[in-house]
Amino acid sequence: MKRVVPRLAAVCGLLLMLLSAAAPAAEIVDLRGRKVSVPDRIQRISIDDGRYLVALSLIHADPVKMLAAWPRDINRIGPETHAQFLQRFPALAQLPQVASSAGSFNLEAVLSAAPDVAVVSLGSGPSDAQVAQLQAAGIPVVFIDFFTYPFKNQAASLRILGRLTGAEAKAEAFVAFREQHLQTISRRVAKIAPKDRPTVFLEAHAGMTSDCCNSPGKGNVGDYIEFVGGHNIGADVLTAAAGKLNLEYVISRDPRVYIATGGPHLAKSGGLVLGVGYDAAQAQASLARIAGRQGIAELTAVRKLRTHGLAHQLINSPIDIVAIEVFARWVHPELFRDLDPARTLDEINRRFLVVPYTGTAWVDLRP
Repeated sequence: MKRVVPRLAAVCGLLLMLLSAAAPAAEIVDLRGRKVSVPDRIQRISIDDGRYLVALSLIHADPVKMLAAWPRDINRIGPETHAQFLQRFPALAQLPQVASSAGSFNLEAVLSAAPDVAVVSLGSGPSDAQVAQLQAAGIPVVFIDFFTYPFKNQAASLRILGRLTGAEAKAEAFVAFREQHLQTISRRVAKIAPKDRPTVFLEAHAGMTSDCCNSPGKGNVGDYIEFVGGHNIGADVLTAAAGKLNLEYVISRDPRVYIATGGPHLAKSGGLVLGVGYDAAQAQASLARIAGRQGIAELTAVRKLRTHGLAHQLINSPIDIVAIEVFARWVHPELFRDLDPARTLDEINRRFLVVPYTGTAWVDLRP
């Protein structure tokens, strides 16, 4: 008996150690409010949107090293940005492919990639049944959001990515940086009377199709417009986060400020092109073409040169604070004349982004 008891104790101790090692070590609350148990050591995650590469590059020296798979949705980050990542991190080209959140979820692709955690997009991603299948296979599923309600969910999503990838300190540093800049704006906007909030028409992906007009509704980019002291005319008729406005409606509202968004993805359709890979002259010419379309050209915002273009990647991105400052200057130029979004972007490039954001990211219509 004297020999059996020590052996039994040793076996029990070993079992406890094994069970402890196998047990989840942390619980994360994702953007659907789900409590998700995740492994102690997370080495690789899968993502369903290529723009999460930008978020990871804010908090990791090698964001690609953290990936088990990605959707290869180059159109979302732009071919120029993709080329920059490839040059810096050639391993990106060899990563397995999973489905983009823009399409149908592919369960088998994620199972084949075998990530430690599958990071998916709020508002799309897997069904509840597919989530259950993945988790039964030992792959926790975590929902984040930089796109459906980006203003509200940006900080929480970056914190989740930091927690999953062991970069909590870097994530918190950027969240604090963003919050400091937001407070500068919110303190001034709080003093603006409702009657002094100018009407704003934001045409998302301007010129993507021949008909008009893609617009934020309640949520999405509209939250940014309201935050900086404007009134998004899309929110008056669209109940979803995004939708389409009739050109006649836009003309009838005659907004005081017109903002078009675009990027390299609109080059083929003749839409607004700016951002990475484009200089100021190209962006100016593109905005002038967009503003000269029938119906749009007659808007007071166009005639009075309160017309502007923004790279869409700055909105659907964790570096949205740059876009927020740009919006503030456009919507209330006198109140925010001292804001310097270019300096903010320079600081983000210097302190945070491992792949700096370059190119002409915003532009104003000139006579």
